[in-house]
Amino acid sequence: MTIRERYLQAYDEQLRTDAETPGALRVARLGPLRLATFAGGLGFVTYRDLGDTAVHGLPGLVTGAIEHFLSDPEIDKILWKVRQHDRNPGLAEALMQQGFSPGDEESIMVGPLEGLCANVPEPEGVALRRVTSEADVRAACAMADEVFGDPVDPRTADAMLDRLARKDGMELWVAEADGRIVCSGRLEPVPESEFAGIWGGATLNAYRGRGIYRALTAARARSAIAHGKTLAHSESTEFSRPILEQSGLLKISSNTPYWRR
Repeated sequence: MTIRERYLQAYDEQLRTDAETPGALRVARLGPLRLATFAGGLGFVTYRDLGDTAVHGLPGLVTGAIEHFLSDPEIDKILWKVRQHDRNPGLAEALMQQGFSPGDEESIMVGPLEGLCANVPEPEGVALRRVTSEADVRAACAMADEVFGDPVDPRTADAMLDRLARKDGMELWVAEADGRIVCSGRLEPVPESEFAGIWGGATLNAYRGRGIYRALTAARARSAIAHGKTLAHSESTEFSRPILEQSGLLKISSNTPYWRR
């Protein structure tokens, strides 16, 4: 077994379980699907293996998932992740036929946490810290909305604050420069696994190319190692993938998010 194959096996076995939805308000089952409801109006569809349904029953599963979430008036968007290495013929077509649209493909990255910490200088004039206060959380979420070109949605910060209050293990980290938060990201240690997730990286355009994202990733990796974790996993855009590859993470597959709004 190659190292990539070992990482992919560990990813499927250790992460495609309840570990994938630690911040969910509730999770329901529909055949092989897990339907997770999150604060902020998000319905999330995931699964470990579609099995024979991938051939015979996809339209019904997609319809059932949509009906489940539409029964909740607070849900205004549904996310269904399609992974490249899964056996799911016809899934993308079934989703688009029922109103889903594909987003940008993301790289699924896995590798040793210690590689993310090696030889990473802290950029001059930048402070890195873990945040928990409501003011800091709201400022970090608003900055991330700005980076992704979205209007500021207070529900995003509400969901983050709810998770921090529930103490589910998630950590929010930020980088500050020139008196404001310029980069943020989450750390999600996965219980009873080798993994910690590196999620939500966002850096303001004016501050890219200065090593800030890499330094914030290193800070999160050090925290994960302190939790006893050895492997990092992340789903990365083309902005962050090269940085993670330079630190020893491998692309083991890819994911295309399908959205219904």
